[in-house]
Amino acid sequence: MNDSSGTPVRRVRVHHLRQAKERGERITMLTAYDAPTARIFDDAGTDVLLVGDSVGDNMLGQSTTIPVTVDQMVHHTRAVVSAVRRALVVADLPFGSYEASAQQAHATAVRLMKEGGAHAVKFEGGRRVADHVHLLTSTGIPVMGHVGFTPQSENVLGGKRVQGRGDDAAQRLTEDALALQDAGAFAVVLEMVPAPVAARVTEVLAIPTIGIGAGRECDGQVLVWTDMAGLSDWSPRFAQRYAELGTVLGAAAQAYNEDVRSRAFPTEAHSFTE
Repeated sequence: MNDSSGTPVRRVRVHHLRQAKERGERITMLTAYDAPTARIFDDAGTDVLLVGDSVGDNMLGQSTTIPVTVDQMVHHTRAVVSAVRRALVVADLPFGSYEASAQQAHATAVRLMKEGGAHAVKFEGGRRVADHVHLLTSTGIPVMGHVGFTPQSENVLGGKRVQGRGDDAAQRLTEDALALQDAGAFAVVLEMVPAPVAARVTEVLAIPTIGIGAGRECDGQVLVWTDMAGLSDWSPRFAQRYAELGTVLGAAAQAYNEDVRSRAFPTEAHSFTE
């Protein structure tokens, strides 16, 4: 597998992320839900593409991630994997597909890998899902953990609230991350965690931390791509908009509509004459 210049493309594997942490190199991660954007992000050199259950509230018009199904995750994962040559593709286990038991988590993860082609999976929780992580990793399924604010538990947490505030909460979060590491997770997402707490967790873990709203000391960062590219009407405080694609797409659609209505498009160059 070579790039356009003929240089061999080295696929990112889970051990490369740990090596990056050891070298002090930052890891980049974006969400992706379809082949065109996955191809763009892969070509840009993004290390990890997350097929997140965030597809629900960012692409499918749902208010939360909770309605997303395993079938939908398989569908979107397969699309992303089809376009990727380098990035590690991680797929979320959606709400209701892993919490009941380690065996349920294993069955869902197998579907995402066999049918979707995922390279690894991610699910939310700390010590309470350590047994799930252990079963999956012991059977050859790489697992990325996720602690801090966990969107699937939004109703229990009382909304989108920062987690790990106060000494006791920070200690519990650290213990959750360590439990995931001990169970075999290759990395842990820290979401909406105070920066000093995230820095401490990053220091004590041997595996990489990927931050989202968790400060700059994490080993890597992840953003929902529609926030990163300015496609959403609103972005969370921790997201930086690197473009305003919503404005660009709106202007392109308006110009197209005007050209069609004025008969400026299609021109002869866009038409078949024979």
